[in-house]
Formats: sequence, C-alpha cells, structure tokens
Amino acid sequence: MRLCGTNYPLSIVFVVLNEFCERFSYYGMKAILTLYFTNFLHWDDDLSTAIYHAFSGLAYFTPVLGAVIADSWLGKFKTIIILSVVYIIGHIVKSVGAIPTVGDQTIHVVLSMLGLFLIALGTGGIKPCVAAFGGDQFEEKQASERSRFFSFFYLSINAGSLLSTIITPILRADVQCFGGDCYALAFGVPAALMVIALVVFVSGSVLYKKLPPQGNMLVKVCSCIGFSIGNRWRHRSKIYPRREHWLDWAREKYPKHLIEEIKMVTRVLFLYLPLPMFWALFDQQGSRWTLQAAGMNSNFGGFVIQPDQMQTINPLLIIIFIPIFDMGIYPLLRKCKINLTPLRRMTIGMVLAAMAFVAAAIVEIRVQKTVMPEPGAKESYIQFLNLADKNISITVQGLDDFPVTMAPFQDPGHYIKLLLEAPEQTFNFNLTYENVDFTCRENINERRAYSVLMYKDVNTLNCRLLEDQTSKPEKGKAALRIMNTGSEDLNITIGDVNFGTVHKNFGSSLYEVLDRGYYKVSCQNETTKQIVDVGLIDFGAVYTLILAKTPKDHSMKIWKTEDVKANTMHIAWQIPQYVLMSAGEVMFSITGVEFSYSQAPLNMKAVLQSGWLLTVAFGNIVVIIVAKAAYMEQWAEFLLFACLLFAVSIIFSIMAYFYTYVDLLIKKGEDQEEVIASLYQDIALSSANKQTKM
Repeated sequence: MRLCGTNYPLSIVFVVLNEFCERFSYYGMKAILTLYFTNFLHWDDDLSTAIYHAFSGLAYFTPVLGAVIADSWLGKFKTIIILSVVYIIGHIVKSVGAIPTVGDQTIHVVLSMLGLFLIALGTGGIKPCVAAFGGDQFEEKQASERSRFFSFFYLSINAGSLLSTIITPILRADVQCFGGDCYALAFGVPAALMVIALVVFVSGSVLYKKLPPQGNMLVKVCSCIGFSIGNRWRHRSKIYPRREHWLDWAREKYPKHLIEEIKMVTRVLFLYLPLPMFWALFDQQGSRWTLQAAGMNSNFGGFVIQPDQMQTINPLLIIIFIPIFDMGIYPLLRKCKINLTPLRRMTIGMVLAAMAFVAAAIVEIRVQKTVMPEPGAKESYIQFLNLADKNISITVQGLDDFPVTMAPFQDPGHYIKLLLEAPEQTFNFNLTYENVDFTCRENINERRAYSVLMYKDVNTLNCRLLEDQTSKPEKGKAALRIMNTGSEDLNITIGDVNFGTVHKNFGSSLYEVLDRGYYKVSCQNETTKQIVDVGLIDFGAVYTLILAKTPKDHSMKIWKTEDVKANTMHIAWQIPQYVLMSAGEVMFSITGVEFSYSQAPLNMKAVLQSGWLLTVAFGNIVVIIVAKAAYMEQWAEFLLFACLLFAVSIIFSIMAYFYTYVDLLIKKGEDQEEVIASLYQDIALSSANKQTKM
C-alpha cells in the first residue's frame, strides 16, 4: 500500500511515528537525569556527571548487541518488539524508583540504576534496527524516496527531542507531588510515550516488508580480522612471503573480495580513532552545561526557564541549521571555489565544538563570581549586623580588615575571612558604641560562616553568633531564614511555606527553600496578625530576614540581608555556546554519517554504523575519566576539554590529508568484486604518493 498521491509505502508512517515517540521517551527522561541525581538522590556534581555519561556510553555500546541479535537470530521486526518491552520495563522501574515513599535511599538508587540499565539495553538495541527496518520497506529502484525517508526520519528524531526537553522539565518543576518536584511523573510520561511507540509499531505489522536474518556481517568482519592477526602472529618467526597488507594474512580462510572490502572499512575505522573526543564535549550539554545553567538567572520577564530546558536549544538549532547549511552555506562555498570535503567539514565541526567549550569556560568564570568559596581548613567567614540605633566600631586584633564602623542596619556587603590557629578558636570582637567599649567573645569553628548580631539591651551592647549557609540552594532556588528580635513569639508564613514559631528575643528559624518570586511575610502572635512586603527572593540567593517592631507605632519592620549573592549571570549567555555546538554537530555528525555510508561497500554499511556509534560510547567514557580524575575548577575543566579537542582536530586533519575518497557507484554490467579490488589499488597508490610529497 502507498501513501495517497505518493510513491512511498504506507508502512513508513508507522516507523516514523514510532521513532518520534521513542526519541521523546529517551530524551525526555535524559533531560532531567542530572538534576534527578543531584536533587533527588543527593549525589555530588562529579558522581552525577559520571553516572550520566556511563548511562549514555552504555546506550551506545548496546547497538552492537542489537545488530547481532537482529541480523543473526530474530530479524529486525522481532528484535524491535522484544527490546521495546525491555525498554518499557526499564522506564517503569525508573519511575517507581523516583517515588519518595517507595523504600529508602538504597532502594531508590538500586531501582534507578536497574531502570537505567534496562533503558540503555532497550534504546541501544533498537537503535540500529529501526532506521534500517524503515529502509527495508522501499524497493531497490526507490533510491530517492529512501533518501527522503531518512530526512523525515532524522526530523522526527529532533522533533521528539525538542518537545520532550520542553515538556518533561515542566512536569518535574511545575507539578508538585509527594511534597516536592514530581520526578515520578516526569519519568512516567516518557514511559507512556514508549508504550505508544510500541503500540504504533505493532499496528503497522500487516503492512511491513519483513526480511529474514541475513547473517551478521559484523561477526564476519571481526572473525576475519582476528584470524589475520592470529595468522600473522603464528608466522612471526618463520621465513614467509611478505604480504602487502596485514589483512592479506587472512587469505588462507577468507575470500579475496571480503578481505578487500574489510580493507576499505578499516581505513574509515582508523579515521574514527580521534572522534570520541568530539562526543565527550557534545554530550556534556545534558550534564555539566545543565549544572552550569542551575547557577544562572533564568528570568525572561514573562516566564522562567528551567535549567534542564536549555537543552531544547540544540534540537531547535539543528532543525534551523540543516537547511541553512545544505541550501545556503555549502552551495555558496562551492560557488566561491572552496572545496569543503566531508573530512574538512568534520574538522571544522570539531573546532566549533572546542570553541563552544571556550565560551562555556568564560560563562563559568562569570557564574563563579556569585558563588561564595567554601572556607577551607583553619578558615572561617564572618560578617557583622548592627541592630542597634547608632554606629558601632568593630576591631579584631591582628586582622587587616579591621577596624570597621557600621551604621544601624547597614548592609555588611561581604564576609571577612578569619584565619584560625586551630580547628576551633575563641575570638574577641572589640565593639565601641557611644564611646563605650564592649567585648564580644565567641568560639569560631573552621570551614564555617557566621553572622555576629550586635544589639542594644537597655544600656548594654550584646552579641549573638549565628551560623550561616554558604552554599547556593539547588536548582536555582533561594533559601531564607527568619530572625525575631521582638518580645513576642511569632508564627511566620511566607507564601506557601510555614516557618513555624520563631521565638522572641532573637530566636531564629531553620533555612527554608523558596522559588524565585515576590513575597509577603505573615507574622502572627496570640492577638494580632501583620502582613509585610518582603520584596524579591531571587535565584540562588540565601537571605536572613530580621523582624523587629518600630518604637512609635509597633508596626513590623523588616531587614533583609543577602548572605549569598543571587545569580546575576543570565542564562541567555549560554546561547552562544549552544549555537557553536549545534553548528559543529551539523558539520561533524551529519557529515560523518554520510561520509561513512559513502565510503563502505553496500554490505559493510552496518559495520561502519556500529563503529560510528561506538565513538559516541567511548566519548562518554572520556568524560567519566576526566570528571573523576581531574580535580580542578569547572571553568578549567571546560578549557581542558577545549584544548584536547583542538589538539585532536589537528591530528584528524593530518589523518584526513592521507585519506583517498572512493566512489563505490557500480555501473550496470560491472563486477562488484573487481571494482572494489581496483579501487583499493588506486587508494594504495594515492596514499603512497602523498607520503612521498611529505
């Protein structure tokens, strides 16, 4: 059956819809994965990054397994169905693991890891099958229709990715369940989409052309290479006729045409060796770049974007860039007589990705300016808050930052670093108020930050020490605590958050986390209730809200101190790095796939596709190694990755210089084996000439 008015088989509609739903499922789950690790499982950034990339790497190792199962045993149709069921089970297990009331932390971790393993097995296993199964639906004479199908297929991938990375972060942050962000729902919706993907695929069963398993070429290639290496090793000490190529040692067992085809494949696979470094940078959009976005200001006036929604920029730009490059930039360069070969495009793509990480490093440096450095060993931070009615002069003997004079309710501005002689030390703070000296004696511990409250009690100046929070709240939210300086206990509510009873005479609440917004504070005692405007509670800030009553009318007075500065770097500054990375992806990834297919014999294209996917897997392994081994500032890590990719791009350009392109178009009446053998001889001669020129 054909689509109305076209020459396309109706069955491809089900394949494209299946791919859209599956990609929605995968990228929707993956978009919130890093924040799930840091906020729900409470892992640190490095462990979260390592597990994220371990999952991504596994998802690109398993396509080899899926290809072997499909080609050698079950066929593509049955493989897609069985592994889709495994995929769905993984999603369900992952969603159950995100329910706070299901077990303890250990149960959550076990279910999450089991779910991710099953998802990686499912998505990776069906990855090499779905596109190839769609191509099987066309006749040999429908080459142009098949080519357009793959364009629609790639478009469905990006459409699913784009929509899911918008929707699932909204489900996570804007829907509250179990008293917090609803990760269970955000993971459950991708699970439902995967069920729909399977139902859609099975619905088209009667329309499909189902080819039986043809035998796995990847197994044959590996066997031939293994035999060649083993045979050469067995004859290492014998006088034996010299062979032009190391694969020629397989002639005793394998036919000549297969060996010649494998020679062509290994030339391309050799070019793949530097490629994992590109993917090491590319896949950090969902890990390190998301964590960077969480420390930025994401207010766009009428709406607030979630940190994990920034990933939507990539598929959106890909959809925009593909026609711009294919119909604008590349034709223009050809008219200007600039020969931008596929390997040159890939090299430029790598350079653009490296530049994206330079931009990310610059942004990170600016972001870190709003982050308070954690006090180290024998270090502590301190600030003074003057709650009296006149100036107070403060002196700490031996410290260059003192003496200082503070006006009543003056913003302290910044913390002062104290250097301790031991992990705990007693400090004397000498205070002068109305020409009278007072001494405040407090015990200070290392690796802490404190606020010293100075207030008048009759004719005496008193002090109180409060320990402050130094770290920014998670997910770009804000943290706030209440101090009651009055003579009555107060029940405090801000927005939907009840701080409980804050006791009189400088009682203090615990820190509570709030979303960014403008708030009013409700203060209620036994007889009266007052509502006072708090103002803006901003992204990433930590506040102390001091409540006091004015002497004249006993109305509530508020002093809000910003102990940890708000996120001032706007999230829009990430857009340039996404633009550079997306442009690099178009030039590197899409060109790389086209190049691989054009340079391999027909029955070897699946082998190169498996090799291409493995470069993505190894790229994620690189990230894991660097994240766990490189103890450095985040901006320095970004620069390290940029420098590594710059170096790799130079190596790749040298390798590309020695590569000779081949045209595998076989004309009618020509023998494929003879054409391939002739092509390989031409390649060998061309490579030798290039080496002579060098």
